[in-house]
Amino acid sequence: MAKQDHLLTVEDIRTHFYTFEGVAKAVDGVSFHLDAGETLGLVGESGCGKSVTAESVMRLIPEPPGKIVAGSILFAGQDLVTTSMRDMRLIRGNRISMIFQEPMTSLNPVFTVGDQLAEMFILHKKTPKREAWERAIEMLRSVHIPAAEKRVSEYPHQLSGGMRQRVMISMALALNPEILIADEPTTALDVTIQAQILDLMLELKQIYDAAIIMITHDLGVIAEVAQKVAVMYAGKIVEQAPTVTVFRQAAHPYTQGLLKTIPQLGERARAGRRRLAEIKGMVPSLYELPRGCRFYPRCPERVSVCLEREPELTPISPGHLVRCWRRGQV
Repeated sequence: MAKQDHLLTVEDIRTHFYTFEGVAKAVDGVSFHLDAGETLGLVGESGCGKSVTAESVMRLIPEPPGKIVAGSILFAGQDLVTTSMRDMRLIRGNRISMIFQEPMTSLNPVFTVGDQLAEMFILHKKTPKREAWERAIEMLRSVHIPAAEKRVSEYPHQLSGGMRQRVMISMALALNPEILIADEPTTALDVTIQAQILDLMLELKQIYDAAIIMITHDLGVIAEVAQKVAVMYAGKIVEQAPTVTVFRQAAHPYTQGLLKTIPQLGERARAGRRRLAEIKGMVPSLYELPRGCRFYPRCPERVSVCLEREPELTPISPGHLVRCWRRGQV
């Protein structure tokens, strides 16, 4: 039975897409919980189901071809899977907000950033237009956009990529949400701006005390911002643990493989010139998932049972769950 004291409890959620090629099981039995003020890192390769998990929480799955076919998403005791779309529109942006990967596809190019920020206050809080405009300027200042009084009247194309992402963050936090979902918020930015955006998010987290789901393929980002990590592979969570545990005692072969691919500072001086580590093979097609363990075709530790049956997500120590036959299930 799911605990009711968690801010968000995702229980066995399954989101499938029905296409001419067949059924793509993009999210296939994902469970996790999020407490108030906590940051959860959702990690994995492209196509593993991270973004679809977030879109399922926000009820942004396009129907058709997509559909949440099973599971529950309890937010403050309310199941978002069965909530009406009218009520979901009141929750989105207000109580749960999302920062998308590419701000140019999320911001409306024909409206100024001020208009788009002010609209949130007008629609959700019934704020008078003049006051909403002032609030928009305040929000741009809060994300350290210089000359906010000028920038508020500019269009998205007039801003740099880093500034557009700051605008997206200000929009996501404008109504002081309880949960902020950040979907690869730094991917399209250069390294220096990435660091600034992460520092900004940590600073604003302290101010607004929002719980965060940070979606990324970058374990370096997770190490900096998250208290716990869920590692996804082919639509399922394969390992879940506190961040420190994942970096020091990763148990699943896939998580271990991800950690080995991270370049180490000074490694060349110690070990000489050598190729970066890689996880051999390809992520399986969601239309043709392998039998048994989904990581079986790429796993260096596979045994016969891995092909026969799919392992469950099983605790191996307090707060540390792993989906692997070689870790306490054989």
